[in-house]
Amino acid sequence: MKKRNGIAESPEQLVTHLRDLLVEAEQLVGDSAGDYVGEKADAMRERLSQAQERLQELYHSTRARILSGARSTDTAIRAHPYESMAVALGVGVLLGTLVRRRAD
Repeated sequence: MKKRNGIAESPEQLVTHLRDLLVEAEQLVGDSAGDYVGEKADAMRERLSQAQERLQELYHSTRARILSGARSTDTAIRAHPYESMAVALGVGVLLGTLVRRRAD
């Protein structure tokens, strides 16, 4: 996650910031463009709107996949607690060995 002012942002906060940015961009286009750009400004607004919709769809599908993976992981760990501890121990030993080799 990105950090802003030292505080980790949640995915919801990131989407909110992106929405705010899109609204500001739309306002900037609307305020500065006037009648001069006409159709191009409308096309840009449409593209911004489509980008926002795609971002929301991507966010929701990604969140659903992550939650599904977390649930299945939790189920597997609860079904096989000792095997899970053994795997975690093995990964820890392997990472410790790799880190130690790099330090030497």
